[in-house]
Amino acid sequence: MNKFMAKSFIPVLLTRFFAAFPRSIFWGLIVLGIGGCATPVSIAPVDIQTGYRLNTENALSAGEPSEASKKVLRRNGLMDRFETEPEKVLAELHAELKPTGDDNKLFALAELSLLHGQRTNNHAYYLATVVYAWALLFPGDDHTMRIKPSDPRYRLAYDLYNHALAQGLAIQDDSDDDEVEVKLKPGIYQLPFGTLELSLNEGELAWGGYTLEHFISTAFMDVRGFRNRYRIPGLGATLAASISKERSNKQLAGAERIGPRTKVSVTAIARLQQARANLGTGQIKGQFELYADDQSKIVKIEGQEESVEFDPTAAYAYRLDHNPIYSMEVLNFLKGGLFSGAIPKDRAGDGLFTLFPYRPGKIPLVLVHGTASSPLRWAELINEIEGDASIRDNYQVWVFMYDSANPVPYSAGVLRSALENALNEFDPDRKDPALQQMVIVGHSQGGLLTKLMAVDTGNRFWELVSDTPFDKIKVSPDVELLLKRSVFFKPLPFVKRVIFISTPQHGAMAAAYELVTGLVSRLVSLPQSMMNGLAQAAAISGDQKLLAKLQRPPTAADNMNPNNPGLQVLASIPVSANIPAHSIIAVQGEGPKEEGDDGVVAYKSAHIEEAVSEKVVNWDHSCQGQPEVIEEVRRILMEHLTTSAAINF
Repeated sequence: MNKFMAKSFIPVLLTRFFAAFPRSIFWGLIVLGIGGCATPVSIAPVDIQTGYRLNTENALSAGEPSEASKKVLRRNGLMDRFETEPEKVLAELHAELKPTGDDNKLFALAELSLLHGQRTNNHAYYLATVVYAWALLFPGDDHTMRIKPSDPRYRLAYDLYNHALAQGLAIQDDSDDDEVEVKLKPGIYQLPFGTLELSLNEGELAWGGYTLEHFISTAFMDVRGFRNRYRIPGLGATLAASISKERSNKQLAGAERIGPRTKVSVTAIARLQQARANLGTGQIKGQFELYADDQSKIVKIEGQEESVEFDPTAAYAYRLDHNPIYSMEVLNFLKGGLFSGAIPKDRAGDGLFTLFPYRPGKIPLVLVHGTASSPLRWAELINEIEGDASIRDNYQVWVFMYDSANPVPYSAGVLRSALENALNEFDPDRKDPALQQMVIVGHSQGGLLTKLMAVDTGNRFWELVSDTPFDKIKVSPDVELLLKRSVFFKPLPFVKRVIFISTPQHGAMAAAYELVTGLVSRLVSLPQSMMNGLAQAAAISGDQKLLAKLQRPPTAADNMNPNNPGLQVLASIPVSANIPAHSIIAVQGEGPKEEGDDGVVAYKSAHIEEAVSEKVVNWDHSCQGQPEVIEEVRRILMEHLTTSAAINF
C-alpha cells in the first residue's frame, strides 16, 4: 500500500469506528479522559492565616504534631502506627537514635512524647520531653547538632521544655481546682526509657526572708483585668509562689515589709548533666534551680547566656485574685481598723510595704492611695511599671496603706515615720544613694499626704488647734512624739520628687464632701492613740481650742472641705522649691479645663502654680490606672532618672 492510499484509508477507518460506537460510551470516555488530566500532585490557594497555621501548628498550639515531627513519622512509615501504638513508636524512635546528631528524630521525640503525655496524663512522657528538649538545645560536646535560632523548632523546643517541666512535676489529684500545682521535690522520676534523678538545694527556696512554697504554674492561667500581660520569653517553667507564714530569716532587714498575700514570680529550671550523651543509658541526672523575677534574668548554660522565662503579670494577678482587701475599702473608710486586721502581726505595723525585698541601687517609688481605697487600686500602674525594663530596673515599688478616714495630718505623720523607719532599716549607714532619690505619687487624698512630705508648715497647724505654745505643753514623751509627728512638717531630705494625681489641693467639690462628712463623723473610729494624746494635752494645759477639738474631732472628710482652715493653710504653702512637683488632673467631658472637674475634684482645686508640669486627662476621678496617666508617670520617672544621674547618683 503506497503512502497516498494509507493516508486516505485511515480517516475512513476512524469514521466507520466512531459511527459504529455507541454515542454514550464515546462521551463517557471523553469525560474520563478530561478527568484523567488532573495531576496526582496539586495545590490549593489559601488565605494568609490558613497558610501560616498549616506551617506552624504543633502539639502545643493545636494538639497535633508539627510538620517537622510528621516528616519523621512519614519517613519511617510510622504515621498511622503512632495513633494506635504511640508508646511502641516512641520506643522504636528512641532506640534508633544515633550517638550524636540526629536532631530531626530528637525533636520529634520531644514533641511526640509531650503529645502522648497530654493524651494519657502520663507524667513520665512529659519528663521525657524535658530530657529530649534539653538534649536538643544543649547537646554538650555534640557541636554538630545545635539547631539554628532561625529554625522554627528552636523556639518550640524551649516551649516544649517549659510546658513539659510544669506538667511533669504537677501534683496529681482529683480535686476540682483548675490550678496546676507544681511540686519541686528532689528524687528519682521514671522515664519511658530510664530514670531522671533531680536534686534540690534548699537554699533555692529562700526569698526576702521567707521560704517559697505552693508553686502554681502560670502557663495554664488566663489573666483578666489587666490591659497588658507581660512575659519575658526564655527557658524554664513559670510559676507563682506563695511565701511561708513564718519568716525563715528574721535577721534580714525589711522582711516584715513584704506585703500580705504576696505571690512571687519565679521560674524553675531542671539543669541536666550531659543529657544527650546519656540518652543511650537512660540514666539522666540534674538539679532544680529556682529564679525569682526580681533577682536574676539570665542563666549560663554550656558557656552561653540564656534568658530565663518569667510571667510577672500572671503572678501579680494571682496575688490580687479574690483579695479580701477589695471588699474592705469602703467599710474600712467608715469604720477603720479593718486593714490592720488583715495584715499578719509580724508584718510592718506602719502600713508601708514593699512589692519585692529591698534592692540596693533602686530608687523607691512610693504609691499613696486615696479615700476609701487601698494599694490594690495601683495594680494597673504597677503592672505597667514592672513590665517596662527601663523603669523596673531602676525603681522599687513601695505602697502605703492607711485608714483614709483619719485626719490627713495624722495619716501624713504615720507615712513620714514609716518612710524614715524604712530607710533606717534598709540603709542605716546611708551607703545607698538611690534611697535618697525617692519619688512619691499620691492619688486624691493620698496627694495631700504626699504634699506634707515636701512642705514646711512651721507652727501654723499647731496654732489652729491650740493657743498655747507647743513647748509649754507638758505631756508624756510618746504623746509629744505623736503630736510633733502629726502637726509639724518639714520636707523629708530623701524625697526628691512628688506627683499629684486628682488631688484636692484646695478641697473636694461640695457634693462630694458633704455627702460623707456627716456620715463619717458619726461612724468613724479615730485612732485611740491620737484621741488620748489630744485629751492629755488638753487636760494639762486647759487649752479651750484643744478641748473643742475633742468634742468633734476632725476626720479626713473634714480636712478636704474647701472651708477647712487646715486645708487652707496647706494650700497656701507651696511645695519646697528643691522638690519638683508634677500634677496630673482629670477633667470630664468637653469645654474649658478651667471650668471642668472629675466628679470629685475641680480643675481649679487640683491646679497648683508651683507644678513644673501639668497633664490634663479626660477621665473621672479614679484615673490612676488609665493609659494617659500611666504614660505621664512613666515620662516623669524617666526624667527623674536623668536628673538623678546628673547629681552623681
